[in-house]
Amino acid sequence: MTAWSQAGFARGLPDFTDLVEENADAVVNISTTSTPSTGNARFQGLPFDERQLEQLPEFFQEFFRGHQSPFGGSPGGAQPRRSMGSGFIVSADGYVLTNNHVVEGADEIIVRLNDRRELPATLVGTDPRSDMAVLKIENGDDLPVVKTGSSKNLKVGEWVFAIGSPFGFDYTVTAGIVSALGRSLPSENYVPFIQTDVAINPGNSGGPLFNLDGEVIGINSQIYTRSGGFMGVSFAIPIDDAMSVFRQIRDKGVVSRGWLGVLIQEVNRDLAESFGLKRPRGALIAEVMTGSPAEDGGLQSGDIVLEYDGDDIQLSSDLPPMVGRTPVGETARLTVLRGGKEITLDVKIGQLPDEGGAQQAPSTSGESSSAPLGLSVEPLPADLADSIGVTDGVVVTSVGRGPAYNAGIRERDVITEINRKAVSSVEDFRAAVKALPEGRVVSVRIVRQGRAIYLVMKP
Repeated sequence: MTAWSQAGFARGLPDFTDLVEENADAVVNISTTSTPSTGNARFQGLPFDERQLEQLPEFFQEFFRGHQSPFGGSPGGAQPRRSMGSGFIVSADGYVLTNNHVVEGADEIIVRLNDRRELPATLVGTDPRSDMAVLKIENGDDLPVVKTGSSKNLKVGEWVFAIGSPFGFDYTVTAGIVSALGRSLPSENYVPFIQTDVAINPGNSGGPLFNLDGEVIGINSQIYTRSGGFMGVSFAIPIDDAMSVFRQIRDKGVVSRGWLGVLIQEVNRDLAESFGLKRPRGALIAEVMTGSPAEDGGLQSGDIVLEYDGDDIQLSSDLPPMVGRTPVGETARLTVLRGGKEITLDVKIGQLPDEGGAQQAPSTSGESSSAPLGLSVEPLPADLADSIGVTDGVVVTSVGRGPAYNAGIRERDVITEINRKAVSSVEDFRAAVKALPEGRVVSVRIVRQGRAIYLVMKP
């Protein structure tokens, strides 16, 4: 490569120096101290188990365990639990955003600025559901603040960078690109995480993720790891969601989210075919909760939500964040597929209770009195119906090798629907089986341990 081409290549890469200088003062290091319930304290940031902790250098083992730490503490007995993370200042009077897991259970919170000032902070409020916490620096006045952007304008492939304190190394800068958007993680359905390849490690938690305009577009929160350290995949809370949580905590002390009251599952290729969709898309409603906004709005099990307030639903994980961002009491317009036809429903959104909302149905692997399907059924016993909250259906008493078994149907499953036909009795079941089309996939709705889910069966 010639000198000219090398220089041209270098000019095409982003230069972060000015951006770091402009924003470093508003990024803070957060250290906490709490009284442990047991003698074996652990780091509260990104998760370590004892085996992973032992892989770190001795200095860091001591720090994370709270023994002989540079911040104090002595060996022996029940040691104070110490946690370290990052955060950033969003208002000149001292409001700081960070992760909930950085400050959870803390008795004392100290915020250290880039100019080495150490200031005590109080916990204003937390939202464990989004892993966010809001702090207030005591006697804060005319403090440096970050500039917040909008995460909805992010694009996959654009450059981003982080400032934080990985392993206690203050004001470390790492950079990379946005790898994906709208990631749904098992720990949280209501946050559409930003995935990046920016190096994030324990201590980065709660720190800001910047774009090339110097705007905060996310809060670094989680990593995918098998070692306890960075493995190329990290996740950040979108700043639009974070600022909504911040304003609610600051102004009301609590966070309210929209609630639909349905159990949803992904639409795979076979389900799409059985419901008459040309390709997999949307969120399949497996169950509508009694007394929920969804029930009041006319949603039914077997509906596939294709649009929410004009926004397309490509994956089932797209729906919960959309519902969660909707103000309580507002009416949302849903386009759903029902019986092969698209219809529009207006649903007044309720408030998400402590447990519930638009939940993902458990996934199943392809593993159901009807010989062609390879299973036997009996009328639904009253005690079983009461225990799982079902009034109609038939209970599976045995499953042999065949279409039902391959679909994942097992003993004690309750079948409530076959090929979009309700099953209330053994007679209904037999009639539905008799009418099944040969060689074409059909949907089967079952209730297992109180949870409804759709399976796909090929007679």
